[in-house]
Amino acid sequence: MIRKALFSGALLGSVFFASTVAAQSQQDQLDARYDRALAAGYKALFLCSAIANAERSGVNRGVNSVVAWELTGVYPEIDPIIRKLEHRVVRAKEGPISHVEVDWAEDMPPRYARASYKDGCRLAPIGVAPEPAGTDLPPERALPEDFPRLSDGAPAFPPMMIFGTSNLSLRTEVDRAFDGTYGEGARTTAVVIQSKGRRYSRYVSPLNSDAKSFEDMIGGYSPRTPQRTWSVAKSIAATLVGVAVHKGQIDVNAPMLRSEWKDDARSQISVDHLLRMASGRYTDTPGNRTDPLYAGGSTVEETATNWPLIRQPGTVFRYANNDTLMAIKAISDRFSDFDPEAFFISVGMKNTVAETDWAGDYILSSQVWTTAEDLADLGQLHLQDGVWEGERILPEGWVKYISAPSGPQPDGPFGYGAGWWLMNKSDGVPADAFAAFGNRGQYVVVVPSKDIVIVRRGEDPVGSRFDIAAFTKDVLASLES
Repeated sequence: MIRKALFSGALLGSVFFASTVAAQSQQDQLDARYDRALAAGYKALFLCSAIANAERSGVNRGVNSVVAWELTGVYPEIDPIIRKLEHRVVRAKEGPISHVEVDWAEDMPPRYARASYKDGCRLAPIGVAPEPAGTDLPPERALPEDFPRLSDGAPAFPPMMIFGTSNLSLRTEVDRAFDGTYGEGARTTAVVIQSKGRRYSRYVSPLNSDAKSFEDMIGGYSPRTPQRTWSVAKSIAATLVGVAVHKGQIDVNAPMLRSEWKDDARSQISVDHLLRMASGRYTDTPGNRTDPLYAGGSTVEETATNWPLIRQPGTVFRYANNDTLMAIKAISDRFSDFDPEAFFISVGMKNTVAETDWAGDYILSSQVWTTAEDLADLGQLHLQDGVWEGERILPEGWVKYISAPSGPQPDGPFGYGAGWWLMNKSDGVPADAFAAFGNRGQYVVVVPSKDIVIVRRGEDPVGSRFDIAAFTKDVLASLES
């Protein structure tokens, strides 16, 4: 009997083990398929947005350029997949880009992103078939093998000076931003220094400037070439909250943001908690990677609204895309005049576009496309305490509010205000400096005591990082010399 029981137990154990292995194998297959779907969505959206938003600004960008910059060195789960997926850039009969399609599975429609001249591009949910429009663009030529490349195989691009300065020390520091001094493997696309009414800009130039056709032109950025802001959009979102506060539409300290939360503890959450990354809500990944929204085609409503509360609001810092998304949704759901484009135009940011999800909600945690010059204007607006050309755009004292570390603080070298990072712990940088930080090396540094704005744009591969604190310190020193 004992032997029989042991045999039965061993058999059950074997069955359980086999079932577990089979379940894990199935999960691995599902995850691999999902990664392909995300990779296809990521590629469709970036091709669409980079091309459409550049054309909106009067600049041409080819697929090769987008692949060389935006689609190189991305998340390791999808990086090996992205460039192998077949794509089609489709134009309407009258010429402008209609949408981008990317194949990813034989039994599913291609992932696609639909373009709009006014609103950039929207990524369709997985399984939504593309709309017919126009014809495919002619295929572009592959990147020549003899192009100079970085150690990881990505193209290398020489810098190009747009506007000069007599300050040789400043020119040297800006040059170093392009040569890897501030981060091995970092790829700078643009630097703008605004100091006391004067502006110095430098951009990376096309790699083969003698190309005979647009399709041969790889890379190159100009004052009118938009890039995605990534999380610099969170600071733009905080600015749009300031616009609503100035209109008297919202009190940042008032709770009860959603009627759906009235019967639970989330009713305590305020816009201030959300801007300070202190809502107390659960997030499923460090940094709150919202892949279903950014690359899967889900909506803000589906992705950001229903996470439960696990801490008292205002007690713990937890960086979360969802908090910024909810801060904007609290305003856009209530007020029909919420219009990022109107704000951009009012402060001269004419080459800036805030994109939306498939349902029309703004993805202001990441998905804004803008130029380095427009970001310098955003910084200048904050240097002027929210006044632009004599008109008050933000409430008086708003800059003091967003740059105050009055909420719980993150670990690490930077503090956090309300939608903006604080450089109050950075050696050689004035304590009043605050900044917008974004993935792949997007930075806008505002130093009120020195009347200086520093913008650095990049397309840094995963694993590299541009040292913005060291660069800021050195730029300030060069301006003092």
